[in-house]
Amino acid sequence: MTTVLVVDDHPLFRGGLVSLLETVDDIDVVGAAGDGESAVRMTHELQPDVVLMDLNLPGMPGLEATRRIVAGDPGVRVLVLTMQADQASVMSALRVGASGYLLKEAGQQEVLAAIRSVAAGGTVLGRGATSDRNRPPVDLTARESEVLALIARGSSNAEIAHELELSLKTVQNHVSHLLLKLQVRDRTQAALRMRGL
Repeated sequence: MTTVLVVDDHPLFRGGLVSLLETVDDIDVVGAAGDGESAVRMTHELQPDVVLMDLNLPGMPGLEATRRIVAGDPGVRVLVLTMQADQASVMSALRVGASGYLLKEAGQQEVLAAIRSVAAGGTVLGRGATSDRNRPPVDLTARESEVLALIARGSSNAEIAHELELSLKTVQNHVSHLLLKLQVRDRTQAALRMRGL
């Protein structure tokens, strides 16, 4: 069972999302918040597996709430669900520790799949959250996300293997899978994709 806290300042959208999630057998909504301060406080009190976070919140913005949640409760995963499709917002959310980014135009099945993936340790960038709006969603495992972050930092396969305590062959396999999933030709394109360029 995946426990979820829903954070959105629009009562109608928040209520609709809670109603949708309550119909799903493997998801349990433990609370709903309408602002950033409440989101941080309720996350600390309820310890949900996943926080569904809007970025446009009154008072404390969603990015700051995400940063505080990830810093204060490292076991909690934050999945951004917002209207903001610009690359700066996507990259900012990932930098402060969000595990995924979806637009509110996403379908029900995409939202549910993203919640499950993030809860299992993966990273999700939904349609429209990447520079090419026609690309399919990218669903990376936790390990692939680590490898991609190190590629974006400029690390070689050997350096990645050393840092993550993996064999060189394992790292090469992860890189191959990443290139396929990201639909890019090489490490440079993967790094650019990570940076939202």
